[in-house]
This record gives sequence, structure tokens and C-alpha cells, in this order.
Amino acid sequence: MHFLRSPLVLFVADLALALLAWWLAFWLRFNLDIPEEFVQLALASSPWCVLAYGVGFAFARIDRQVWSYIGLPELRQLAIGIVLSGTLTAAGVLMLRLHAFPRSTLLLQPLLALVLMGAARAGWRTFAERRLVARQGKPVLILGTLPQASDALRALKGSSQWQPVGILSPQPDEVGRSLQSVRVWGTPAETARVAQTLAVRALLVASPPGASGRREMLLQAADTGVALLTLPRPDEWLKSDGAGPRRLELEDLLGRESVQLDVASLSGLLSGQTVLVTGAGGSIGAQLCRQIARFGVRRLVCVDICEFAVYQLEQELREAHPQMQGCYYTANVREPARLLAIADKHRPAVVFHAAAYKHVPLMEELNAIEALRTNVAGSWHAARAAGVCGAGRFVMISTDKAVNPTNVMGASKRLAELMVQSAAQAFAGTHYVSVRFGNVLGSSGSVVPLFTRQIATGGPVTVTHPDIVRYFMTIAEAAQLVLQAGLMGRSGQIFVMDMGEPVKIIELARMMIRLSGKTELEIPISYTGLRPGEKLFEELLANDESSVATPHPKLRIAKTSRQGLPDVASVLQWIGDADPEPEEAIRAWLRTLVPEYLVR
Repeated sequence: MHFLRSPLVLFVADLALALLAWWLAFWLRFNLDIPEEFVQLALASSPWCVLAYGVGFAFARIDRQVWSYIGLPELRQLAIGIVLSGTLTAAGVLMLRLHAFPRSTLLLQPLLALVLMGAARAGWRTFAERRLVARQGKPVLILGTLPQASDALRALKGSSQWQPVGILSPQPDEVGRSLQSVRVWGTPAETARVAQTLAVRALLVASPPGASGRREMLLQAADTGVALLTLPRPDEWLKSDGAGPRRLELEDLLGRESVQLDVASLSGLLSGQTVLVTGAGGSIGAQLCRQIARFGVRRLVCVDICEFAVYQLEQELREAHPQMQGCYYTANVREPARLLAIADKHRPAVVFHAAAYKHVPLMEELNAIEALRTNVAGSWHAARAAGVCGAGRFVMISTDKAVNPTNVMGASKRLAELMVQSAAQAFAGTHYVSVRFGNVLGSSGSVVPLFTRQIATGGPVTVTHPDIVRYFMTIAEAAQLVLQAGLMGRSGQIFVMDMGEPVKIIELARMMIRLSGKTELEIPISYTGLRPGEKLFEELLANDESSVATPHPKLRIAKTSRQGLPDVASVLQWIGDADPEPEEAIRAWLRTLVPEYLVR
């Protein structure tokens, strides 16, 4: 039946239907009995009708339509083509000056043509969809309101894997209604009952990220043991050929909306430029490199102390961006001469400083001096290298743990922010900013990889405290907002990201267990107690800080009442001369520079 899909065959079929409508118009005009003399008129004018419709349809591109996927846009296009063709037909008949021609047929014929051609298309689409349903595979329930389910049904059209058999709507007034012959069986709270009734083991989430009540709906559905699916994100559609529903991931459950980037301005900042990234082998640094490479930089200079991380990044970027010149260095930000030599050789226009120690318990005990040497001194060395080599912008990755810090790591990052502000005063030609954000899903040292390993080994999943909460965002979102912040504000400012609603770690653990297809009876959760330096909740602003809005909805600027900045030379000298032990001396020194630092 492939020949029936040929544009030529469908075009001829349309002309045949137009001709049929022409005769039907005469037939209806004369009450189903056409007089002989008008039969001759109809025959004489028929060629002109076919010619007019051929011209009109070709002009309106009707021949390009695919009947199996006809929709409202195609019907509007068809109506335009028929109106144009009917006008040409009427003009031709009037020019032929046919005696006693029944002009009412000139109005009836386009209407009949629209009915016939629309019905033919609707019938063909119905036939094609029924053939498809007959060979479809697994039944699936759709979770979402009717407008959201409509989008999901449209995305599933043509799928050979999934057959929608019902809808679960969070709006009770929609229960009992139907959409495209698919019934709304109940609410998300009734997932288990409906899934058992319809014998389905998969639920397609149509509710978009950020939708009200989405997380609660998903938790209700996850409790039933039904596999959760979602439609691919726009970037996934671009990366895959004909991507269909995929398993729901933790990032989807958290419901983070996509970041809107100022692409034009970022292209102007990065395209054709040299960009340097420290800590390029880490989770955030590597994602920054991926995002930066998308904007067509001329040269990307990647610096990291870990040889294997640099090697992995080099292999990935060489394959993904063969046209980009990449320079990959194994270097330590603690070594100012080495860092300055790299910056002086390449003269980057923009520097992103992501190198840091960030694991709170490790830096709290035995390694406090290491946090200072890397997070504080290393940040100054990177900032100074950017200023000396004439970089236009310097962006440092900070953390929400720098706000009212209760641990060495957080206090060291707060001091690093102050060192960057000192660099802004010392090097007026470079634009310096810091960007704070919270936990990043899947980053090294985060709880997500830990929970994944614990679930894979059968548990238990260890949570420090039942009430502990954290802010979370995806790696891609964090990197994109760092890029965006690099464009904005004045030198010396600190940007704070909109982290959304905080997530209880116990809830995160439960979601991950459910996503793995297990229950808490199979994978237990145990509490281990707060670790050294850890607090129950994180903050995005210190007690003496406020924030002001920026043009970007997910970025704000932290405003502090602090007066004065630390003396850089004395800070570096103290860190260089400090004895790693006792660590209490390090904490006491940090409190003199970061008064909001509270030891717990």
C-alpha cells in the first residue's frame, strides 16, 4: 500500500474528489435530477474545474500533505487551497459566458469539496492509526491534566512500543472524561487500582518539570511499583533519532525547569575566544567545558591536577568538537608560577575557576590546611593570573556552604570570595564575579552516587539525619547559570542561584529506592548522625546579607554589609607558614577573617 502514499497519487485523488464535488453541486442544485441541458454545461465546465483546482492546490502546496498525520494546520491549509481553487473556477466559468449557468453551484462545490477531502483525510488517518494500534506493544497510563495528556498522546502517535490505555489526572473534575478516545480513569492516588484493572506496568509522566504538585504526584505513583516513564527533554530529542519515552530519572523527579540562556550575548563573549577553566576534570569543571565548547571558542585551556580526569576530558572534547583547539594541562592551582605561565602563554579572554576542595567532613578533620591552600590561596593565584594576563572576565565557583559557615570548607570558600573581591580592586581591567549554588546531582562527593552504590549492593542507604535538607540542581543547569552570571553585574559581585525548594535527604533516598524498582522493605534506610561540620540545612544568604534581582529569573546578587577586605599578602603568608596541626588554630584564624563562621 506504499503507492497510496505517493504525492502524485494523493494529488490525483484530490482532483477526483474536486470533480465529484462539482457534479454533486449540480445534483443538489436540481433536487437530485439534473436536466439534460445542464448535464452538458457540467461536462463542458468540468475540465476548467479540474484545471483550477490543480493550479490552486499546487499554489497552496496541498500535494505535500501526509494524510496519515492530518491535523488542524493541514485542514486550514486545505481550506485555503479550496477557497483559492473555487475562486479560480468561478472566474473561469464567468469568463466562458456559459448561457444560464447555475451560479449557486459555484458556492456549493467548494463546500462539498472541503467535506469530501476532509473526510477522506480523516478516514485515512483513522485507518492508519487502527493498523498501528493493532501492532502496538505495552499498554501505558498517562499521568497529567488533559492538556498535558494531549501533548503526550501527540508524542506517542506513531509509536510501535506503547499504547495509551488511560489517563490519571490530578484534577478530580476531569475524571470520567475522555481525550482522543482515551479515558480518564482516576487520580494519581488511584494508580495502583487503575494499573491493576488495565494490566499496565508503566506510567508516562506528562506533567512538565516545575508543574505544581508534580513531585507529590510522582511519589504517589512510585509507591505502587509501576515503572515511571517520561518524554525526552528537547536536548534529548536532538541527540537521538526518534527518541521515545524513557525511564524517569532523579533529575526529573526534582522538577528543575530548563535554564534560559542569553545565547546571543554568550556567543559574543565566547565565540572565537580563548577560555581557561581550572578544575576542568571535576564534575562542574567538565560540564563547564562542554557548555563552553558549544559556543565555538577558538581555544579551550583545561587545567586540573588529576591526570586521568584531564585525559578523559581530552578524549571526550576531541571527539565532540574536533574543530576546537584544546590545551590540556595537569597543573595545581596552588602553584602560582605554573598557573601564571599557562595564562600568560594563552592570554584567555575569560577564566572560570572551578578548582576546589568541597567535601565537608574530609576538610573538617585532618585536612583543614589543605582546604586553605587550595580554596583560598589557589583562588587568589587563579584570580591574579587572570588579572596579570589581561583576561576580560573571571568567574569563581563558590558554594552555599560559604553562607554562615559551620565548617572549614565553607569558611575557606567564603574567604575565597573575599580574595576574589580583593582581586577586583587590584586588577581593574578584569571583571571578577563569584557564583554560589548548592548541591549538584551526580557530582563527585554528592550523596547521589553514594546512594546509587548502596542500593546496588542491597543497602542499607545511609542518611545522616531524618530532618536534614539540601538544595539540589542538575550539573547542566549549574554550568549554564555560571556562564550566564559571567555576563552580568559589576566586578566584585557575588551571584546567588535560585535553587528552588530544598529537598529532604530522606525523601531523596526514598525516591532513588523507588526508581530502582525496590521498596524500603528490600532496601532499608539507616541514620548515622550528623558528620563533623555538617548542619541540618543550608542557606543562600548570610545573616548580614540581602539580595537584589537581576534580569535573569534564576540569578540574584548578594548584598553584604561587611566593611573592608582581608590583606592578601598576610593571608597568603599565614597559609604558607601555618602548621597543619593543631587544627583548632586554623579554625581560630579563620574566625578572625570570617566572623560569621561558627564552629559546632
